[in-house]
Amino acid sequence: MAYLTTNPADKERFICVYPVYLNSKKTLAEGRRIAAEKAVENPSCSEIKDVLSAAGLNVLLENHMHPREWNRDAQFRGRVRVQLKQEDGSLCQDKFTSRKSECLMCLSLGTHGL
Repeated sequence: MAYLTTNPADKERFICVYPVYLNSKKTLAEGRRIAAEKAVENPSCSEIKDVLSAAGLNVLLENHMHPREWNRDAQFRGRVRVQLKQEDGSLCQDKFTSRKSECLMCLSLGTHGL
């Protein structure tokens, strides 16, 4: 069963952003999703949440781990869920059209600068 609901405003339909997606110390095989030169070193979930909240997005912090993360320390735990679309299917903000655009926005605002 993929999704029990088709409403994009439900919390289960928010997209997930793990810190490993933005971590410059990780390889693509370990889960990094953006170019290493654009990534930052060891971002935390709370920093990502703060940046996305400051951009005006609806975010949730969850205590889950990325499946490829081998280190079980508390520093590497967590994921951020972000609402990308509203109930009617339109984008919450026009400048964020995908998961990758939100990740790059986190980096442009500086996840370590907050």
